[in-house]
Amino acid sequence: MTTEIQLPFDKALVSSFSKETNEPAWFADLRLKALEQFEQLPMPKPDKTKIDKWNFTQFQQHTVKSQAFSSLTELPEEVKDLVDVEAGNQNLYVQRNQTPAYLTLSDELKNKGVIFTDLLTAAREHGDLLKKYYMTQAINADEHKLTALHAALVNGGAFLYVPKNVEVTEPIQAVFIQDDAEANLFNHVIVVAEDNSSLTYVENYISTVEESNTLASILTEVIAGANARVQYGAVDTLAKGITSYVNRRGVAGRDAEIDWALGSMNEGNTIFENTTNLLGDGASGDAKMVVVGRGKQTQNFTTKVVHFGKNTQGNILNHGVVLESATSIFNGIGKIEHGASKSDAEQTSRVLMLSEKARGDANPILLIDEDDVMAGHAASVGRVDPVQLYYLMSRGIPQKEAERLVIHGFLAPVVMQLPIEKVKKQLTDVIERKVR
Repeated sequence: MTTEIQLPFDKALVSSFSKETNEPAWFADLRLKALEQFEQLPMPKPDKTKIDKWNFTQFQQHTVKSQAFSSLTELPEEVKDLVDVEAGNQNLYVQRNQTPAYLTLSDELKNKGVIFTDLLTAAREHGDLLKKYYMTQAINADEHKLTALHAALVNGGAFLYVPKNVEVTEPIQAVFIQDDAEANLFNHVIVVAEDNSSLTYVENYISTVEESNTLASILTEVIAGANARVQYGAVDTLAKGITSYVNRRGVAGRDAEIDWALGSMNEGNTIFENTTNLLGDGASGDAKMVVVGRGKQTQNFTTKVVHFGKNTQGNILNHGVVLESATSIFNGIGKIEHGASKSDAEQTSRVLMLSEKARGDANPILLIDEDDVMAGHAASVGRVDPVQLYYLMSRGIPQKEAERLVIHGFLAPVVMQLPIEKVKKQLTDVIERKVR
């Protein structure tokens, strides 16, 4: 006997939401097409992790209406710690559940043609430009069930566009707040750096509730034109009980550079993908990630750099700490396509397990279809180095404090890459709280 599960969304809900937000026809049509594809497409199959019993479709609310913030002083204390309230952050977007709650962009950047707004406003006011990039170059809606579901139900996110030859020297920041335990996040972020431009973008996902039986579907598309540079930082701290599917993907043109500094501190089960496609000759991609898993959560992380162009450089660095009964799996993939001669693919994955029941797994993978290349990998899974502990303890530092210092040093190569000091401090504080 088979049991038919009633889904909490259908064509009527999708159409109603699309009409309510006054979306252009192309955006609404993409939603409905994705909903049809959702029924036919398979689920993704992350390596060594069974997700068939994870909750990706059963939720109560597609949208939650929230009040906007009239000033930065109204932000929750946890969020004030991330933004410079006293100085007044000039380039900041804050989303509260699914509501655009605060936005500011300096006149200097506006005059240079920079666009920074929430995704659904971008669909209405910059539709032709958004259509060029939305789920066309980096991520497609028809890849599997979760990408299709995301495209059908997307209810938030941001659009950042930097025109040709524009260098943005100050970081642009987005904070996505979940302060309602019934709020589901279907967030889509698009960052575009046209030819010869540069930018730094940092985002935070933060729950101010302790527990929530909801879904976070977070997709990011980064497009870097010829000779462009994008620095992308993100720290995710979503609450216990939230099932997360995170896919951050970049496309780099000729001599372009995409650098990722990512911290995954979610408390719930998580599938995380980070892919950089080096399409142009001379392109480079650098992906750094830190993870702390605890409790009974299961996390699966795949970091991938694919070399298509000649003389491309890819580097992956993953550092994870696993506590209690958590499971964290790291898949590092360096792929050099045929024709990508003189490319270099390097990767390092290291996992610290801090309890007997913790499970860490590091899987380095090199897929080489070209002869004239360089490639290498390193991976390790183990306990805290006893030599390091002995060195610290011999100088009068208690064992627990010595372990804490070793862990912070272990994660520092990624933490220090975050370009905003307050975000860097927040990640350090979250790590401190988790490992204690």
